[in-house]
Amino acid sequence: MQQSVRPRLKKSTKKVRSPESPRADSTLVRLFHKMAAEVPAYKKFLKNAGTRAADIKTDHDLLRIPLTSKDNYLRPAKYADLFWGGSLATPHVLTSTSGSTGEPFFFGRSPTIDEQSALIHERFFLQTSLSKTESTLVIICFGMGIWIGGLLTYQAFELMSKRGHPISIITPGINRTEILKILRKLAPSYKQIILTGYPPFIKDVLDGAAEAGISLKNHKVAILFAAEAFTEQFRDYVVKKANIKNPLTDTMNVYGSADVGTMAFETPLSIRVRQIAIQKPEIFKTLFGDISKTPTLAQNIPAYTAFEQHEGQLLLSADSAMPLMRYAIGDNGGVYTFAEIERIMADHGVDLLKEMKAAKIPDDLRLLPFVYVYERSDLSATLYGLQVYPETVKEVLLGESFAPFLSGRLTLATRFDDSHDQYLEINVELRQGREASPEFSALLLAEIIKNLKEKNSEFRELCNFLGARSVPKIVYWPYEDPAYFRRDIKQRWVLKQN
Repeated sequence: MQQSVRPRLKKSTKKVRSPESPRADSTLVRLFHKMAAEVPAYKKFLKNAGTRAADIKTDHDLLRIPLTSKDNYLRPAKYADLFWGGSLATPHVLTSTSGSTGEPFFFGRSPTIDEQSALIHERFFLQTSLSKTESTLVIICFGMGIWIGGLLTYQAFELMSKRGHPISIITPGINRTEILKILRKLAPSYKQIILTGYPPFIKDVLDGAAEAGISLKNHKVAILFAAEAFTEQFRDYVVKKANIKNPLTDTMNVYGSADVGTMAFETPLSIRVRQIAIQKPEIFKTLFGDISKTPTLAQNIPAYTAFEQHEGQLLLSADSAMPLMRYAIGDNGGVYTFAEIERIMADHGVDLLKEMKAAKIPDDLRLLPFVYVYERSDLSATLYGLQVYPETVKEVLLGESFAPFLSGRLTLATRFDDSHDQYLEINVELRQGREASPEFSALLLAEIIKNLKEKNSEFRELCNFLGARSVPKIVYWPYEDPAYFRRDIKQRWVLKQN
């Protein structure tokens, strides 16, 4: 358990390694040996892989141990064996994945993870332009329940309030009606507001407040996002709506997961680097590769969560009630040191230190490594921070009522309308010579929504509060239309784009 309310960054980030190796010092080696000795499932995993723990002595040796994942490590193991000592009689909090790719998996985390998350959230609070002594209302707009976003954010701010910060917390979840009521009736009693939630839902809240005549101009506002990436144009939109003066300090997107918790987080430095990269395509391509999606660029504290880049995917290692080592979380991305990013910028004529000074970015952020993530490799579309998988929709298309008219092929896409509102588009392929009547379309949409609610608990919760806003849009395409259904390439089940 941390003894200080602020991370001691110099101590936890020395010996930062190259992008192809772990990001911490011998702390990782010690974690590996402790897991090999005290976590029964990991001990068995190493034995089956023919890996001798005694052979792993250095950070470089860690690169030789096998990767873990849900499929090869977590799901095959006896559940209790994934915990320290093979026992569930230890303090931990359980949160669940949505179960969209099959059976949900329940992750246990130790109180240390909550404390680390609180330290990261506290860093955000301290960097903002908000007063550190004025009354501050934190509105948790993440889904509450067995999912990690709302609960972990609540716990982080609650721990901060116990340390003496002037924080009050309310947890309406993704109930926009209640949030607007809070903004109208309760918020005027507070000087400052911190909104936390999924990016598109926070936009909904801000739009709804404006439409209802609720002004935030009398408040200082900061916004904490999580669960998915967004563009800088989106940030500009919500910053304007919330009357935020400094988006570098007063907005933060968290890279988190049910697997570990708060893993990495935007900083004024990472936001500024991404802004520069977007303005200069040659820097963007050098940093992130030839991708069209704008990645989240964050920084992490290696003593909390260590990242590794492996064949274009992210691996993480972290200590918790259910510790993980070289774990493939399912995200594509990579890692950098500050020196590496500084060199790339310099190669393209940008003085990063000068940029930091101009933006008044704290120099100590140079000590933290960077991690970028741009999409999940498990092929899912996102809707208000939750994942929607093609398989759930495909099941409906192949049903008796629809198979005679549809090929069963589809492409999911996350879209935004002219008002920047997010929706899920489902592109489906008609069988040759077939058409979709209004009655057929209505029945298909109803069945897709029904199946999504049954198979995806987060989608069900979203529907309860957003109603029509959560309804997907179905677009019908002729058989073998080249836009989505060419036969000379693999089917694109999910369209990844900005």
